[in-house]
Amino acid sequence: MEAAMGLIRRIHPKRSDTALSALLSLLPHHSSDLLSQVDQPLQVLCDVDCGKGFILCEYNRDADSYRSPWSNKYHPPLEEALFPSSELRKLEIEANEAFTIYREQYYEGGISSVYLWEDDEREGFVACFLIKKDGSKTGHGRRGYLQEGAWDAIHVIEVGPEEEKAVHYCLTSTVMLSLTTNDESSGTFSLSGSIRRQMNMDLAIADGHLCNMGRIIEEMEGRLRNTLDQVYFGKTKEMVCTLRPPPEIVMRLPNS
Repeated sequence: MEAAMGLIRRIHPKRSDTALSALLSLLPHHSSDLLSQVDQPLQVLCDVDCGKGFILCEYNRDADSYRSPWSNKYHPPLEEALFPSSELRKLEIEANEAFTIYREQYYEGGISSVYLWEDDEREGFVACFLIKKDGSKTGHGRRGYLQEGAWDAIHVIEVGPEEEKAVHYCLTSTVMLSLTTNDESSGTFSLSGSIRRQMNMDLAIADGHLCNMGRIIEEMEGRLRNTLDQVYFGKTKEMVCTLRPPPEIVMRLPNS
């Protein structure tokens, strides 16, 4: 299992689906661990009952069916499927409505989904917040600069029981980014990668779970964007400019 995870970390993110399928064939007894630990690019399915798209992941899957957060139905239909309790379902509806507003304000498009389920071991519940943004020339909210572009964000929050009017929240966030340009001036350039971070917070229950979870996700996404911009993109730009300096820099170099 350790060797399999090491292979997944080193393989190109665009080939993660193929690598995961191969590992599941080689290690069928570790299928549950692989599916829960290996993050894959998010897929979208349309809920025909309400005409809205929802995101597919391991957290809304039962057998080969996926539950829509909008209609609370499985696609394709599944008998004896798992559903959240009525109380959690009410919170799930509110979370999807709030997260839709958050996504429109921060991402200017894309698709989001929120799923909640009980956590019997910790006497609390778990929430999964998902965002998929297609930034390609044909994508929603396109800028016109990318041939292909995708931002997949997965935020999983473990919510503990209330203790002394406070609740412990454990957030694990993963962002997968893929960019490809194909322009006459720059040629073809592809950049893909993923980043995962974790955060723990104890917050007062007076503000409510939804407000607390939104605060944690907003803070985490800010950190992830800064890391990607300053570290990953910054270092990539530095290396590219060192290997292939722009013409204006070459013109200023002293003659040898």
